[in-house]
Amino acid sequence: MKSDPIEGLVVHEELDAAFPTMLVTFAGWPDAAEAATGAIRYLVENLPAAKFAEIDPEEFYDFTEVRPYTRLGSDGERVVIWPSNDFYYYAPEDEARRLIIYSGTEPSLRWKTFSRTLITVARAHGVRTVISLGALLDEVPHTREPRITGRASTRELRDRAEWLGVRESRYEGPTGIHTAFMAACKSQGLDHVSIWGHSPHYVSNSPNPAVSHSLLTRLRSLIDVDVDLERLRAAGEEATSKLTQAIAEEPEIMAYVWQLEQRYDAEDAPAGDIPMPEDMVQEIEKYLKGQGGSSYGGA
Repeated sequence: MKSDPIEGLVVHEELDAAFPTMLVTFAGWPDAAEAATGAIRYLVENLPAAKFAEIDPEEFYDFTEVRPYTRLGSDGERVVIWPSNDFYYYAPEDEARRLIIYSGTEPSLRWKTFSRTLITVARAHGVRTVISLGALLDEVPHTREPRITGRASTRELRDRAEWLGVRESRYEGPTGIHTAFMAACKSQGLDHVSIWGHSPHYVSNSPNPAVSHSLLTRLRSLIDVDVDLERLRAAGEEATSKLTQAIAEEPEIMAYVWQLEQRYDAEDAPAGDIPMPEDMVQEIEKYLKGQGGSSYGGA
């Protein structure tokens, strides 16, 4: 679909089809345990979807806060890897199931301009509904089904999300690019849904494929996308098992997780006051790193 040039957008392939749905996720603060970006990465690689454009990061990041990193290329020379902001497309024969997928990094600067760029891409490709995925740290146990919350802009979308087990979010507090982007969608008349996975706060530095799986399970039903989630489900079970092993010899942590389970099962029970000492969190992270990560993103 031909469109006028968009400032900062680097287009690798012009798309001629219409895409009714756009998926959006950001690495960084709104991506606890890489659960949201992990879900989108799995989706891109297993549909599969193809990259067609990216946003030049120069105008949107403070590189002293969101630092690029270097990698040695095949020729031994250093290559600078900048914050990524990539657009993919999935174009099955059934037009209703076609997707634009954006996976990027939360910008440091100019959130309103960044949001307008995303919306311009959406408009240029016939998008009618935008769905964003995020993840946050929460006082939830790893031994239960991950909690999924969200918000939607229309009654129909709210009803569908609620039917899929997405509880309405009542969050107030510091916010991320998701909220600014959703506000921009509203101002432009785009239907939107925001879906968030809750990851245990006592494991913050390791990927959480269990939450990624729960996010994609809801998303797959919400937009009827055909992707096999078996390998992601297995990775989630493996990660949960490793974490259970890690805390098995730590009575204080076991007691804390038990309390979280009681609260989770009761849903509306008041919060307890058992602390989570920092050294215990570090011990869990050290154990999991020693076990090695599970690869679930690739085909």
